[in-house]
Amino acid sequence: MKKILLVEDDPNLGLLLQDYLQLKGKFDVVLCKDGDEGLREFTKQTYDLLILDVMMPKKDGFTLGKEVRKMNPTVPIIFATAKGMIEDKTEAFNLGGDDYITKPFRIEELLLRINALLKRSITEKKEEEKQTSFIIGKYNFDVTNQLISDGSNTQKLSTKEAELLRLLCMRKNEVLTREEALLNIWHDDNYFNGRSMDVFLSKIRKYLKDDPKVEIINVHGKGYKLLVN
Repeated sequence: MKKILLVEDDPNLGLLLQDYLQLKGKFDVVLCKDGDEGLREFTKQTYDLLILDVMMPKKDGFTLGKEVRKMNPTVPIIFATAKGMIEDKTEAFNLGGDDYITKPFRIEELLLRINALLKRSITEKKEEEKQTSFIIGKYNFDVTNQLISDGSNTQKLSTKEAELLRLLCMRKNEVLTREEALLNIWHDDNYFNGRSMDVFLSKIRKYLKDDPKVEIINVHGKGYKLLVN
């Protein structure tokens, strides 16, 4: 059963959407009444899709969406608002939103959009999971066997080292946030797991140090980036 986080400050609409999606869509829907509550709930567990009302107290939907994207750049997000201005639609997509629906809307239309996004997300995830090797400069990274080789030397990786390097490869030349890495690999972004991840990163840097065109840099306040020139 797919899990949806619904953040909606109108209690009547929120309960209506929750009941409908659980009944007709057969989703597990968690309802939050404002952006602060939505962010707390998002950090507790993994969701397959988010529906964020834009006009909310405490933390609006755009701000919440931006904070979610720092932790998870791929989870599908639908923004819902009473506004219909082109500027709002542009902001929604610039923040990494996948879809935008204007109130009032038919619940059936929302369900169609949800199903389309989830189908696309599943397809993209399967494509990512199919990739079992990556070229990193002069190195070949064999994900399945957890090996890095430059043709003459081979380094065996631990499971967590391999998982972390795979995430970096999937985001090559892009930022991999600390939150995403910790939640994907350790399933908890607490301080001690963060320190553990730093140790694994140091080891991975050593494995790749003989190629000057390959570098893993720290992006202050965000995470890490695997640079391959």
